[in-house]
Amino acid sequence: MKDKKSLTAGVDEVGKGCLFGPVFAGAVILSKAHEENLLNQGLQDSKKLSPRQRHNLVPLIKKNSLAWSIGQASAREIDSIGIREATEKAMLRALEKFLSPPELILVDGMLPIRLWPGKQKTQIRGESHFASIAAASVLAKEARDELIKRLARKYSLYGLEKNKGYGTEIHRKNLIKEGATKLHRKSFLSKLKIDRH
Repeated sequence: MKDKKSLTAGVDEVGKGCLFGPVFAGAVILSKAHEENLLNQGLQDSKKLSPRQRHNLVPLIKKNSLAWSIGQASAREIDSIGIREATEKAMLRALEKFLSPPELILVDGMLPIRLWPGKQKTQIRGESHFASIAAASVLAKEARDELIKRLARKYSLYGLEKNKGYGTEIHRKNLIKEGATKLHRKSFLSKLKIDRH
């Protein structure tokens, strides 16, 4: 492995705009050779990938990464500290799982991680610019989707297996009709007239 000091990690979040469940973040460190390998195997902005393509990329990303990790922040934390801070907390939790901190982190979007002590660079549409951000996004999205699919069996009224917690029509309709679960983000529901259990 390269000298730890020269390592760069890509970081991205998923689920920031959902009404239900945690926000997830992925962090991935790739070598140049592994970047090329993953790009050749179809890695790109996760929004442009089909669910099957994302699913198939997960083991390839894990195998080709020098290091990878996932962090999350719960719906309760989102309600307590706000979505931006909770998202940063998820990113920090992912980064803190690395054995030693990367010298530079590449963060998708325009907002830096305020509590990160090291160097960082923000990049709008970062998934299209950096393979490590694209890889982090794929891992985070697949991990979150798997969790929401499992939770959908328990909370079957809201169409979670299809909407992954986003505010689709069926999700909103049944929120108004049946009320919110303990995993809904109460702070996101103020515009809907919802019974908050």
